[in-house]
Amino acid sequence: MHLSLEALSKSFGTNRVIDNVTVDFGELRSLALIGPSGGGKSTLLRIIAGLEAPDSGGFALDGQHVGADEESLRAHRLHLGVVFQAYNLFPHLTALANITLPLEKVHGIAPSAAEEIAREALRRFALADHAHKKPAELSGGQKQRVAIARAIAIKPRLLLFDEPTSALDPEMTAEVLDVIEELKNEGRDFLLVTHEMGFARHVADRVAFLAQGRIIEHGPAGELFAAPQSRECRDFLARILRH
Repeated sequence: MHLSLEALSKSFGTNRVIDNVTVDFGELRSLALIGPSGGGKSTLLRIIAGLEAPDSGGFALDGQHVGADEESLRAHRLHLGVVFQAYNLFPHLTALANITLPLEKVHGIAPSAAEEIAREALRRFALADHAHKKPAELSGGQKQRVAIARAIAIKPRLLLFDEPTSALDPEMTAEVLDVIEELKNEGRDFLLVTHEMGFARHVADRVAFLAQGRIIEHGPAGELFAAPQSRECRDFLARILRH
C-alpha cells in the first residue's frame, strides 16, 4: 500500500487529537502506530478506516484521495477490515452470524454464499467448532479471532488493528499476535495500533511515533527502535522497554 496524509486535523470539542499532520509513508506492507495513550493513534486509525471524518486535510491510499463526505467514506469502508480492542461482536449473534451479517447486509452476498465464506474463515482460525456459540461463550482470544475472521472474510485491501490485544491476558495475547503475524506472512497489508513494542518491531515494515496529535518521527521499524531521532520517542521507548 501507499499511504499519505495531508494537513490532517481532528478535534473533539476543544481537544485537538490530530494536529495538522502531513506525511508520506511511501510504499509499505505493514505500519505500526506507537506512542503514549492519548497521543492520537486510535483516532488516526479510525480516520484512515473511514470511521471518523477529519475536520480538515485528508489522506490518500494507493494514490486515491478519500473524501470526507459520508458517501465517500462508506465506499472506502467497503474495502477495509477493521479489528477493535473490544471485539465489537454482536452479543446476541453466534460467531457464524457475526461474520455472515455484514457479508449479506453490507456487501450484498447471498445467504448461502455468505455462510460458506464465513465457515471457511472460521476454519481458517480453528473456530469451526465454535460457529454456533455466542460471544459470551467464547474466550477473549476466541472472540478476537472471530473478529479477525470477520475482517478478512470480505477480502479487504487493508486490515486495520486497533489495540487488538489490550483486553487479553498474556497467553491470549500471544495467540492473537501469532494470527496477525500469519496474516503478514500471507502478504496482507495492515495498519496496527499497539503497545506491544517487541511485536511492532518484529512485524511492521515501518513504525510511526505519535504524541500530542503529531507524528514526531517515523521510519523502518529496526532503525526507529534502535536509534530514535527525537527526544520524545527516546524517552517513551526508555520507559516502555525498561521492564
